[in-house]
Amino acid sequence: MAITDRHSTTLALAHALSAAERGLPVIPLSPTKLPALPSPHRRDPEPVLCRGECGLPGHGVYDATTDPTAVRALFAAAPWATGYGIACGRPPHHLIGIDLDTKSAGPGGGTAAGAGGPDSVAALQQLALQHLFTVPETVTVLTPSGGRHLWLTGPPDVVVPNSASRLAPGIDIRGSGGYLVGPGSVSAHGAYRLAPGTAHLPLAPCPHALLRLIAPSAPSAHPVHPVHPPAEDRMGRADRVDRGDGADRAPRGEGLVHFVRAAHEGQRNTRLFWAACRAYENGFGDVLVDELVAAALSTGLTEREARATIASAARLNAGRRG
Repeated sequence: MAITDRHSTTLALAHALSAAERGLPVIPLSPTKLPALPSPHRRDPEPVLCRGECGLPGHGVYDATTDPTAVRALFAAAPWATGYGIACGRPPHHLIGIDLDTKSAGPGGGTAAGAGGPDSVAALQQLALQHLFTVPETVTVLTPSGGRHLWLTGPPDVVVPNSASRLAPGIDIRGSGGYLVGPGSVSAHGAYRLAPGTAHLPLAPCPHALLRLIAPSAPSAHPVHPVHPPAEDRMGRADRVDRGDGADRAPRGEGLVHFVRAAHEGQRNTRLFWAACRAYENGFGDVLVDELVAAALSTGLTEREARATIASAARLNAGRRG
């Protein structure tokens, strides 16, 4: 057991040094995923508010550093460490972690569809559709429980607070004062590893609409909704309802269908969702479903993806009417 622990510590240090070299501040973690070094003030008779000003290690995430000599010193002081944490919100990357929990484990350790736990991946996708942003491809870490951590970068002038399930059930946010367990770490429940195909990816900027959700103080200099309605719809002409007066008018939904058909990769789902919402709001969503699906197929979405997006718009509009 001692040999295994020593091996895990050596690997954790190697991974931590690699992360520090990329500008990510790190600290050693114990198998419980907590900071490995105890507080130097734990035996003081009165609580001490210290974030490392005393010069001693043991202040959790405030010990995090990118200096390789300091990293080695921290791990030397914690030979029981089997993992490392990466501090969020620190320059130069101002890392933001989107921690997606999974449903409860089913038989054999897998995730059961009806296990009753949160489906946080679906919840994040739903938020993306509702608030018109795309979840970017970025570095992703797979956790022993089957969850995943998405790594995003934030602007230096925005403080992202930590939160647990505030955004949606099963979605935790790691921001300023928080940390993420780094890939290559080993906890009591298993190993953390990079998701295949994401190791080479650069850290993606946090979409502004998502940033506004997780950091309400974020500046609103940029529009929250990057997708705009077609000009015809803004002027109220593209989707006029037939009132039976025989006037010459465009068919209902023609502008919305055109709007979806003109979507480029990266905005296909958001445009489809926006158009479907407008159709349902105006009372002809069900009538327009097949045309919207056909338009979405022409952009490269599958029929399943298109119908799922339209169904989400229908449910959202039904909730608003209720």
